[in-house]
Amino acid sequence: MPTLLRRLPVFPAILLTLTLAFGATPVRALADADTTTPSATPAQTLQQLSDQLDTAKAALKDAQNGKAGSTPLADLRTSAMQVQDQARQLADSLAPQMTALQAQLTVLGPPPAKGAPPEAPEVAAQRRQLDKAQASLNAQIVQAKSLNLDALQLVAQITGLRNDQFQARLAARTDTPLGHAFWAEQARSLPNDLARFQRLAARWSEAWGDAWQPPNRQPLLLCLAAAMLLLAGGRWTLQRLWQFVAARWLPDGHLRRSAMAAVMALSTTLVIGLAAQLVHLGINWNDTLDTDLDAMAASAVRAFTFAALMAGLGSALLSAQRSSWRLLPLSDFAAQRLRRYPWLLGGAALLLGLTERVIRSIGSSLPATVLLHALLALLVSALVAKVLLRLRHARREANAAGDTPARRPLWVGLLSFAAALGVALCWLAVFTGFIALAFFAAWQMLWVGLVAACLYLLMQLVRDLFEVLLSPHGRSGKHLQAGFDLAPGTLEQAGTVLTGVARVLLALAALALVLAPFDAGPTELAQRTLQLFSGLKLGQLNIEPGTVLGAVAVFVLGLVALRMLKRWLRDQLLPTTALDPGMRESIVTLLGYLGGVLVFALALAALNVSLQSIAWIASALSVGIGFGLQAIVQNFISGLILLMERPVRVGDWVSLSSEVEGDIRRINVRATEIQLWDRSTVIVPNSQLITQNVRNVTHASAQGRVRILLPMPLDTDADRARQLMLEALKAHASTLNTPPPVVRLDNINASSMTFSITSYVRSPRDVGAVKSDILFDILARLRAAQLPLSTPQSMVVRTLGPLGEDSPAAPSQAG
Repeated sequence: MPTLLRRLPVFPAILLTLTLAFGATPVRALADADTTTPSATPAQTLQQLSDQLDTAKAALKDAQNGKAGSTPLADLRTSAMQVQDQARQLADSLAPQMTALQAQLTVLGPPPAKGAPPEAPEVAAQRRQLDKAQASLNAQIVQAKSLNLDALQLVAQITGLRNDQFQARLAARTDTPLGHAFWAEQARSLPNDLARFQRLAARWSEAWGDAWQPPNRQPLLLCLAAAMLLLAGGRWTLQRLWQFVAARWLPDGHLRRSAMAAVMALSTTLVIGLAAQLVHLGINWNDTLDTDLDAMAASAVRAFTFAALMAGLGSALLSAQRSSWRLLPLSDFAAQRLRRYPWLLGGAALLLGLTERVIRSIGSSLPATVLLHALLALLVSALVAKVLLRLRHARREANAAGDTPARRPLWVGLLSFAAALGVALCWLAVFTGFIALAFFAAWQMLWVGLVAACLYLLMQLVRDLFEVLLSPHGRSGKHLQAGFDLAPGTLEQAGTVLTGVARVLLALAALALVLAPFDAGPTELAQRTLQLFSGLKLGQLNIEPGTVLGAVAVFVLGLVALRMLKRWLRDQLLPTTALDPGMRESIVTLLGYLGGVLVFALALAALNVSLQSIAWIASALSVGIGFGLQAIVQNFISGLILLMERPVRVGDWVSLSSEVEGDIRRINVRATEIQLWDRSTVIVPNSQLITQNVRNVTHASAQGRVRILLPMPLDTDADRARQLMLEALKAHASTLNTPPPVVRLDNINASSMTFSITSYVRSPRDVGAVKSDILFDILARLRAAQLPLSTPQSMVVRTLGPLGEDSPAAPSQAG
């Protein structure tokens, strides 16, 4: 319990992002002392680390001998881990200096052989200086590695000793409460324990009397009045204020519900914790409490805060009064039946905290301590068992009423099974005499339940927050799309990824807090994780979490900066130049390739990848290219040729075959996208545009030619028809004067003569529309001049005589 209470101010900072600064946690000098100064030399740092390690070893020896006032093992382990971490960092920081010295000696070359002419005095002096510096630096590196190893061994020794003590404490067995010896011990120790408790009560009574004296009475009354006001209306005020803010600033959706649950839990914790702190402040206004009573009062404040967090969080998740705010998948009936239990469990946690502090303050006897621990373990386990039974009854009643209860997630079933196992363990341990084990199991049930509830609430809150911030249809999502040129799908993917990452981090924080009672808190878990990854190597490359995260940050920020630069060039700078759109697109694409290579190189540099490693990767790639990547490399080189030589550009009208003809929309690193006339897209490898015949209709600002073949009857006035056609060509606004339009008589046969009409327009893309307009105009002009486009057909009618002989008849014409 004391360990949990000391860690309490850190717990809301991790799980509710706010620090509950109610009472200061004692700071141990050995664990928190700064071992180095910013201006210390490596030699001074090594000496300080060596002294700190010697101090930790001496303190460990005192702890093993049971000397009073010895440093706790947890602080000794933290100090040893700090020495280990700083020694490793110092060795890593000295390695580049050794490499630089070796490079300077390499530049000087080997010393002259015996009998050879001596080298210049300046060179000899520099060589001696470099050799001396190298020897000193090598000694420092060796000493740092030795300290790292010694500290690692000390950490292992302390860890083993702590585990032995912890197991011994849990395995300790007393007389069973079912036997006569247990209660006989209680009867013998009861008078002394009552006398100790009466002395503590007398000290508190005297302290209260001092606080009630006139110099301190008014501050005490004001603090008590402020605490009462907070308890009476603080929660209601904070929740109503948040409802106003949420209705005005938060969009409709799940975020309001999860945020409201977080505010309810936080407001309960803040109000009760602050009220307890005000009471403590009023009683100790002019330092009326001595050191022991003040520490006891501070511990009570933390116990009240812990209990308030448990009660507020449980009430917020159940939300028995408003089902629309409920986060847990529970029915209204189940929530109503459980609405009192968060406060009962919070009260039990408060009782455990206060009892543990009183036991330590009065120095109660072992029988009394065992009895209180047994009673508290039975109380907590009974409450947990009652919660499980009520949940079970609620599900049965829902099934009997015909309601289909929501399917429970796997983690809910696991927690329920673990709680039932903890209840059984508590009762079995109490009645078999393992009281310490039962008390520990009871506290673990409360602690794990609180961490699981906080984790569930924060996971819901994180999911809803990212859903609102990165929604393509939300205000922030639209700003991100406009500011960074992001697609809606990219925002949704980013929201999913960030939600997953945040949930993983929250799960790791929850795991660290669950392990806190085993003296393996968040700091120690993080140090273990860093040490686990610090020894990983890939060839000659050291893989460290900090380096990897830095390389990822460089890569992501570099890509964002490159994207912004490309957008600035495409939308602002290049449109102000005289470059055509195809050239602008080629410049932006080439810049993207070069920038991508630069960003990748910077990320490798941040990852501490040497040029030798890059050369090894390049050689491996060359082997792969030789076996299976020829086509990819060929298309890549072809794409670079297309972008630099520009035989085709973005926006050109090209034709590769009878089936592939259209506009180039994009030239990528491997292939080119060509949009056909039916609006479909063909992906053509870049090598085909280089090695095959390609017809570029719009290359070099080519003009478009309009050509019309128009047949007319032989009896048509050819000169008149030619004049009308020329007038139609010249009348169109798109017809160019140079070259001039031409109308020629292209062919004459037995039934018609054919006119060839030719004119030129600015672009081949205008040919179709201009040809249609000219045809309409020519038809209108020929019709107005009564010049037909076809010859009337002649039809001969014959009449058959009686013997079937033809009788000539006058021919008739049918138009």
